[in-house]
Amino acid sequence: MKKSLIIFSLLFAAACNKLEEDPNSIVTASQFYKTQSDAISAVAAVYSTLNTDAAGDFVIYGRNLNLLTGNGSDDQIFSPSNTNTDVRALGTATYVPANDRIKKNWQQHYFGISRANLAIDNIPNINFDTTLRARLVREAKFIRGLLYFNIVRLWGDAPLVLHDPTSTDVNAQKIKRSPKDSVYAQIIADLNEATLLPKTYTGADIGRVTSGAAHAILAKVYLTRREWAKAATELQAVINGGYGYALFDDFLDVFQQATKNGKEHIFSVQFGTNLGARNSTNSLSVCNFGSFNPAVYPGDQPSDSSLYQLFASFDTRRDVTFFTQLYNSATGKYVQFGEPRFAKFIDYSISPLTNQNISGINFPVIRYADVLLMQAEVLNEINGPTAEAYAAINQVRARAKISNLTAGLSQADFRDAVFLERRKEFIQEGNRWFDLSRRGGTYLYDALKKYPLKTGAAVKDTLYPIPQSEIDINNELTQNPGW
Repeated sequence: MKKSLIIFSLLFAAACNKLEEDPNSIVTASQFYKTQSDAISAVAAVYSTLNTDAAGDFVIYGRNLNLLTGNGSDDQIFSPSNTNTDVRALGTATYVPANDRIKKNWQQHYFGISRANLAIDNIPNINFDTTLRARLVREAKFIRGLLYFNIVRLWGDAPLVLHDPTSTDVNAQKIKRSPKDSVYAQIIADLNEATLLPKTYTGADIGRVTSGAAHAILAKVYLTRREWAKAATELQAVINGGYGYALFDDFLDVFQQATKNGKEHIFSVQFGTNLGARNSTNSLSVCNFGSFNPAVYPGDQPSDSSLYQLFASFDTRRDVTFFTQLYNSATGKYVQFGEPRFAKFIDYSISPLTNQNISGINFPVIRYADVLLMQAEVLNEINGPTAEAYAAINQVRARAKISNLTAGLSQADFRDAVFLERRKEFIQEGNRWFDLSRRGGTYLYDALKKYPLKTGAAVKDTLYPIPQSEIDINNELTQNPGW
């Protein structure tokens, strides 16, 4: 069992060890989960694991996952502004099982799963509105499924924990890794249950998980497993399900506060400038822009300029994804930054602009452009590059103001075109490493070894190592091959 859950259980017990209560020294779940308000709070706590960290560290979807899926891919180099050697090691593919960012991702994901398990196990026992009760459990199952989907893609076989510990006995909590097929079976079960969620929400509930989000992530699960027919079924449920999803006319609107939770956003992790704490904000912008003095703050740059150069000058995504200059309203001048820097999550509504530590841009976990590109990929795998497959990818290209994909491509060439389009569309959105890894073979290794700074790239990098600290406290865990 993970250290983070063990510590949580021990601290929970120790917090009241001087009170004379029954049971002595422990507040049990049955004592807490009593009312509808308790249930709502429990699910809010599950959501919060996506955009906060109990220790005040960077959060899963505001920075830490990007270090594995972006910095660990061919989209970023070694983060020259970062003094953390473990962050730099991810950028050069020289990381080891003791890497603290790999460990942090593992712990954050399992902490979120722990909170989801508590909600799933205990909310059904509370007597309140049955419709709301079922909805809350399904929301928690979606998040549990999403977190396990990340885990199984990053680490392969993994401990499958579906109930929170009832004992503080550390040895009783040590469990083995379950085969990845078993983990996937649970992911699919959780997401299938979440497809019964509402289609939309209003008011303060906007941003919650919908049935459309469950179908979309389920489609990506099946696509990752190369179960093309099942993926196609889920994609049709999203496209033809009456959800009203569509691309924004302007690519910039995907990443603006004023257009949050819009027609393209299927599920986003919510951030806001009024939350008041660094660990409640999206930190992807401040890690790339925090000063108008490039000499003081070199930023986390992409892999030299090659990523920027993939874009045609008229591709509207380029200047939303990157910046090479920014206007400083205090001086009335443009500041030149040289090498392109990532720009998607810069919150332009903030004044002064340099105060990006309170960026309130949501993180789009899944958006409609992803559905369209999955549709193109799946149809190509089933029947080759059909007219419908072309139509799907060309919707994304049309929004970017680039011409339709060349007609008459072979199945292999069309597949390569889809993956290239995905790379340009989803920079810093947590897709690149997953896309390279799921292609199998040596795709990830071949992509990394093109860059001199990725000195440590090896075939074993298609899975991250199990954190050494987890193996040290749980002798039931085994390490991934090559580590």
